[in-house]
Amino acid sequence: MFRPILNAGALTASLLLATTAIAQDMPGDGVSVQAIKATPVNAWLWNQVVALGLEELGYDVAEIREADFPVLHLAVGQGDADFTANNWKPLHDAYFDRAGGDDTMVRVGPITTGAGQGYYIDKATADEYGITNLGQLKDPEIAALFDSNGDGKANLAGCNPGWGCEGVIEHQLDEFGLRDTVHHDQGSYYAIIADVLTRHENGEPILYYTWTPNWVGDVLVPGENTTPLNVPYSSMPGDPDVDTEMPDGSNPGFVMNEIYILANREFYDENPAAATFMEQVRIPLSDVNAVQVQIRDGADKAEDFLNQAQTWIDDNRDTVDGWLEKARAAAK
Repeated sequence: MFRPILNAGALTASLLLATTAIAQDMPGDGVSVQAIKATPVNAWLWNQVVALGLEELGYDVAEIREADFPVLHLAVGQGDADFTANNWKPLHDAYFDRAGGDDTMVRVGPITTGAGQGYYIDKATADEYGITNLGQLKDPEIAALFDSNGDGKANLAGCNPGWGCEGVIEHQLDEFGLRDTVHHDQGSYYAIIADVLTRHENGEPILYYTWTPNWVGDVLVPGENTTPLNVPYSSMPGDPDVDTEMPDGSNPGFVMNEIYILANREFYDENPAAATFMEQVRIPLSDVNAVQVQIRDGADKAEDFLNQAQTWIDDNRDTVDGWLEKARAAAK
């Protein structure tokens, strides 16, 4: 039996068609990508989802690096990293501007909306003493209720240096005249919050800063275990005109934030498939928060973070496939 043999022209055409199909399916083939994330654990899901999506487009994504927010922005702006999926607007505006702003980077998204921040105390103390406002801690007797180390000042479990939120807290302690009565506890946020949780379990008063998405609000539930504090008036560092009052009349002292993917401009312009994919990624705040609960419960290793992101993609496969399809079309 004789087998039909393709002539050279037909064989070449077949190979070209196969190569073209692969190129269209994997437009990132041969392109290396460096991601960088911030140190808080809530940054993992955003960055891993984007990284896994780029890998499905054929990009070679290196192991995700980690840095504090000022360094992270500089790395993306200078091209030492290609993207991060953890840029908070407006909280990180100063970092963005110092790293070159729109000249060196592209803010893509937002990937998640509705990220809030604020100050909280335990509900029992709030109800007993009628505490509703951070400004009430100017009273040494009120502040002393939250003294956990015996120096007479309230201990505010605050924000790590380099995260951005610490600058707001420091500014407001000065602005509201709280330096003599409140101490801003900084260091490892989650270690400090672990101490806060222990004090709460022992029935002691607590005072802390937190944000969403974060698992803290699932343990210390506002309105149930804790009471959010208003601030005396809106006051943000560097912009006296910012209004932090919410539509319901409350004033947490922080504006609502949106989280963006931040891409190096050169990488963004040269990789239309990656750019188009990033432009579409949306992860609801509730999904990010659900992963934070898993992390709190012990799923806090590198393989856990990867599994959490892959599970999210699997659970939203049709949507993610739509993003990938548009990304591949953009590369044609």
